[in-house]
Amino acid sequence: MPFTYDYERPALTVDCVVFGLDDTDLKVALIRRALPPFEDAWALPGGFVQGDETLETAARRELLEETGITDAYLEQLFTFGNPGRDPRGWTVTVAYYALVNLRDHAVKGATDAREAAWFPLDALPDLAFDHADILALAQERLRGKVRYQPVGFELLPEKFTLFQLQRLYEIILGRALDKRNFRGKILEMGILRETGEMQTGVRHRAARLYRFDTRAYQAKTRKGFSFEI
Repeated sequence: MPFTYDYERPALTVDCVVFGLDDTDLKVALIRRALPPFEDAWALPGGFVQGDETLETAARRELLEETGITDAYLEQLFTFGNPGRDPRGWTVTVAYYALVNLRDHAVKGATDAREAAWFPLDALPDLAFDHADILALAQERLRGKVRYQPVGFELLPEKFTLFQLQRLYEIILGRALDKRNFRGKILEMGILRETGEMQTGVRHRAARLYRFDTRAYQAKTRKGFSFEI
């Protein structure tokens, strides 16, 4: 026998704020909508959750379908449920933020995304729905989290220089860091490993390449290690 609810049930969607980093900017992946509402407007990749999906499964599917991005670091951000946020009716969205190495993820629009592109955070177009609010909260969360968890390494290539690592933190935090203090602190943590390799194809003096040691970090964390920049 079917059950009848006494209360209206909202539709459920997921939206994804995907951050990528190049040498000068923190960027976000946006899609141009191919369908109404907000047809032809720029928006965060996302869509409706299907009946047999978990929220994270839906988020990863939408990322793949609308941008081609796979294997991203993904973390739930917040739930947005203002009844007026979607002109189609009451729609609750669970927002996620993702971190990727931009150079490995050339985005490409598909399904109901007319196109996809990377935008610097200081040169964003007007966004559909309440996506500007979602993006602002994601940026605030990232700025706070990189200071106490090593999620920033997700934005770097597997092998990186200390200069690249410092620039990552300067770009996200929006301020300059003292070179000697930063490098001394990060190396003392014991969570970086030298690869024994040097940069190639650069005009300046080649620098040593490092990689993030996940096992060392996890072992230190179990012993009470606190990551803090």
